[in-house]
Amino acid sequence: MLKSFILNPCEFCYHIIADEQRLIESYLKDLSDKQGCDLIVTTGGTGPAKRDVTPEATESVCQKMLPGFGELMRSVSLQYVPTAILSRQSAGIRGKSLIINLPGKPKSIKECLEAVFPAVPYCLDLIEAGYIHANAENITIFRPKA
Repeated sequence: MLKSFILNPCEFCYHIIADEQRLIESYLKDLSDKQGCDLIVTTGGTGPAKRDVTPEATESVCQKMLPGFGELMRSVSLQYVPTAILSRQSAGIRGKSLIINLPGKPKSIKECLEAVFPAVPYCLDLIEAGYIHANAENITIFRPKA
């Protein structure tokens, strides 16, 4: 989905890691601090199960949390399933990286990413990360007019 939204040349890195908070924290720090990723998107680990610790890892490594992302994702998901209230999607900022925790199911990922992505480029602008040129054929973003 991100490839269809973003026109900029960019590198997509995929990692599958265990549901262990310290390991997730380590990967998030590495992606942000060492690899300089502007946008970090996780999938899964946002439910109420004991092993679901992605939001805790994200909150632990971020300087600022952005609760509106999770609120919107849950609101969108509630249109499809009543169990969306169990989801703990979140987002936060670490340095010049925006970290977004998405649900684990592909259908839910699509619904949530379509909902929040319109705000992502402007958020990246505000934290002085890379500028995203969006593909207007696939997604409409919002940037306030100067």
